Amino acid sequence: MTTNKAKIKEIFASIQGEGLYIGTKQLFIRFCACNLNCDYCDTPHLPTNINNRDSYFEFTPNELLDYINERFDIHTINYISLTGGEPLIWNEFLAEFLPKVKTKFYLETNATITENLEKILPYIEVIAADIKLPSCSGIQNSFELHSKFFDVIKHSKIDCAITRQYDCEGKKIFAKIIFDDKITDKEIDSCVYLAKTYDLELILQPRMIGNEPSIDTPTIINIFNKFMAKYKKIRLIPQVHKFMDIE
Repeated sequence: MTTNKAKIKEIFASIQGEGLYIGTKQLFIRFCACNLNCDYCDTPHLPTNINNRDSYFEFTPNELLDYINERFDIHTINYISLTGGEPLIWNEFLAEFLPKVKTKFYLETNATITENLEKILPYIEVIAADIKLPSCSGIQNSFELHSKFFDVIKHSKIDCAITRQYDCEGKKIFAKIIFDDKITDKEIDSCVYLAKTYDLELILQPRMIGNEPSIDTPTIINIFNKFMAKYKKIRLIPQVHKFMDIE
């Protein structure tokens, strides 16, 4: 029988710096590997050397649970953030690990993987999904993948009684859109279509270069206003942790 293990780049407690839950204290579990290769990605989610165990951790679900309990006080954490990389690559691992932890999970995902997604949905309280613009990310078939992802969530049947952790009917889903001055009107229309179809709140996030926005403020506001003319559930929120130099 094969052992269910996941490769994890790092585990640390910090302040959430993106999206609707900015300012909440979270325990970040950064999983290795991603199924995409976005042009703007600056997240160190890959092992520097896959053969060098010093560049990543490898855990079974029980080992990860023990590691967290030994090193962190979960009572001081608002959410455990599953991030990456792309944590949904490790769905089988998550399906075994999540029921073992009696706390709230916050899933950060590129919203392109649907395989076995329904297995973990009952244990996720917040889904922070990316919408990848081809003009900024370089991912060309993103809207088709996102539509499938949100459709699975919309039509999933979640038995809230199986978790006994919280009222999973109150699950919150929102979508982040990293953009720059190359964004097109067609992309804006596609984002708005997804948002209206799946009742998503959209977070507009200017692409960063280091700790600075890649585009000037008038351009950012102009793009924000284009979205607002088509859809009202929009917020403009940059990556606050980069301004504050928080990990």
